[in-house]
Amino acid sequence: MGGFFGVVSDGDCVCDLFYGTDYHSHLGTKRGGMAVCDGENRITRRIHDITNAQFRSKFDDDLGKFGGHAGIGVISDYEDQPLIISSKFGSYSIATVSKINNINELASEAFDRGITHFSESSSSGELNPTEVAAMLINQKDSIVEGIKYAQSRIDGSLSVLVLMNGSVFAARDRYGRTPVLIGEKTGSYAAAMESTSFPNLGYKLKHELGPGEIVEITRKGVIQKQVPGDTMKLCTFFWVYYGYPSSCYEGINTESARYRNGESMAADDQGQLDEIDSVCGIPDSGVAHAIGYSNAAGKPYRRSFVKYTPTWPRSFMPQNQAVRDLVARMKLIPVRDEISGKRMLFCDDSIVRGTQMRDTVVRLYELGAKAVHMRSACPPLVFGCKFLNFSRSRSELDLAARRAIARLEKVEEPTDEMIQKYLVYNSPEYIAMVDGVRRELNLTTLKYQSLEKLIKSIGIDPDKVCTYCWNGRDVEK
Repeated sequence: MGGFFGVVSDGDCVCDLFYGTDYHSHLGTKRGGMAVCDGENRITRRIHDITNAQFRSKFDDDLGKFGGHAGIGVISDYEDQPLIISSKFGSYSIATVSKINNINELASEAFDRGITHFSESSSSGELNPTEVAAMLINQKDSIVEGIKYAQSRIDGSLSVLVLMNGSVFAARDRYGRTPVLIGEKTGSYAAAMESTSFPNLGYKLKHELGPGEIVEITRKGVIQKQVPGDTMKLCTFFWVYYGYPSSCYEGINTESARYRNGESMAADDQGQLDEIDSVCGIPDSGVAHAIGYSNAAGKPYRRSFVKYTPTWPRSFMPQNQAVRDLVARMKLIPVRDEISGKRMLFCDDSIVRGTQMRDTVVRLYELGAKAVHMRSACPPLVFGCKFLNFSRSRSELDLAARRAIARLEKVEEPTDEMIQKYLVYNSPEYIAMVDGVRRELNLTTLKYQSLEKLIKSIGIDPDKVCTYCWNGRDVEK
């Protein structure tokens, strides 16, 4: 997906920018970049490949080359950024967290009008979404009007930072699908996606931007340029998976929400607790759900798998399935004594494709497990995400639950009409779908958290979160 950090300071901003950006490393695996504006409004920028190395190690040697009072940094799963754009507004740098489903249509429209070319395409010809966003911004008479226009034209999502003339413009997606938070300390203001980036740098949360809200951050303060809209659809997965344990969104901490979610799942299993010996979490994001489950169930929490190093990339991100499986296998090391002869219940944040979980279950039985129960912290994923780069799946049939539906319906690709009956929690069709996934993954039992109980565990108004990947419902519908 990606994450960004921006800062404007009375003094040199580079140290805060470096560490603030690094605190978003869990959100991206491919590119890291920083841009700093000096006292003469010249922008210095560096972008590095972080596929096989941490952000900090790549930028240590560059820090002495930066200097200035304002800067932006970004961790990206795909495209090179931040970009430096020469425009009628002057030169500026831009970083985005976005997904543009209609990117080719927007580019074709620009070509037809003869107004642009694109220079940041990948070797495979894919357009750089940040460059396309900049193209849209440049069509209006100001940065603020340009951001509003870009967000209105993009099918998907767009949160953005723009560095120009010693200021940083921060804008949250028009439906608030990704968070943008403003922090402050004496002499500095910062914009970030993760509140985790604030405490160790001395920042306190000043304001969480609302959907579509735009602010300009200067050395004198934070100026609102666009009031927030009324419709919020923040991605629920920030509490389920994406968010760092110490981060908060809409005032709700991720770690605490995951504890409550695990407790809720344990309450549903009261009649089955005698069938398990221990509770385990799939590292890292399944751990808090499992701790909550363990505490509520009165069953010991055990680490039957340990994660060797956080430097391994997210195992669902590479397109090649063999690479995904290798990464998943290499980063988790089994603890044989906690597996052999045990009836284990695992909590995981979600079941996406299921291929890695199937391999994990095989390994558990090879190591002597007597039973493997699985609890997913969220409902079955049935629809591919249209709003964030959750994964690079080429087809919705990559989703384990959707494959199970296709098998039950005896079709290659189930229609939306076919799918509806499987979305009703604990309906006969839902139960059959879950059992289909269970059998494919060779699990003793499998349960998914219900959407209603997940949202209750988070503690947020259900109208304020996006649930598209589970029920296909969106703000436009």
